[in-house]
Amino acid sequence: MAYETIIYEKLNGVATITLNRPQALNAFTPKMNAEFQDALKDADEDRSIRCFLITGSGRAFCAGQDLKGRTPEQRGSLGKSLRERYNPIILRLRRTEKIALAAVNGVAAGAGCNLALACDLRIASQEAKFIQAFVRVGLAPDSGGSFFLPRLVGLSKAMQLFLLGETVEAEEALRIGLVAKVVSAAELPKAAREMAESLARGPRSIGLIKRALNRALLPDLEAHLEYEACLQEIAGRTADYDEGVRAFLEKRQPVFKGE
Repeated sequence: MAYETIIYEKLNGVATITLNRPQALNAFTPKMNAEFQDALKDADEDRSIRCFLITGSGRAFCAGQDLKGRTPEQRGSLGKSLRERYNPIILRLRRTEKIALAAVNGVAAGAGCNLALACDLRIASQEAKFIQAFVRVGLAPDSGGSFFLPRLVGLSKAMQLFLLGETVEAEEALRIGLVAKVVSAAELPKAAREMAESLARGPRSIGLIKRALNRALLPDLEAHLEYEACLQEIAGRTADYDEGVRAFLEKRQPVFKGE
């Protein structure tokens, strides 16, 4: 299948999915969501594939949802969008025994950040930045962010990042446990490929290790994703969200009123 918004390659037991809308910082559109889901399904069903490698083209990993399609006049149901476009990706990444590695080459914001967090491991470029950007546009966390982040960095740090929308630079991400390794931008493709191929050569037990950790820490992920979708539906109908999107598109600071 030919893809327009992603690059999909399979080699040496690794399925590489590269988000490929660099002009928009690889922000998700409905087409990208659909193509990503299709490639992920194909890789999951291919018995020769042992590892997924997810990255972005250009200077970003993924900036989350493309807000140009989420203006107040055409936003639709945010809850429905999560249930159909994002939650299936997160659930497949977690349910499969295959290991998912995110190579974070630049900005990972909003749902893009949480896509990386849903992976089993993350390797980052020194230029990587992690941003829980939801509060900046009047939204609640989604795509499993409120589930994964506290488990990775603890409740207090997660609350700080969600409430303040602070940017986490690569070295700080390594210090607090968001990523396993940080390398230079030039080294990232090679280092990520080597790590992915090493995982693909691993024993069957690596999938069982993932299953064991999932059972211990993530038994209620599906219910939590549904809860996030409900909260996002509420947030998406607020005047603050309308203001947040307008301010983002107009490149100014939003003026929220708590409404």
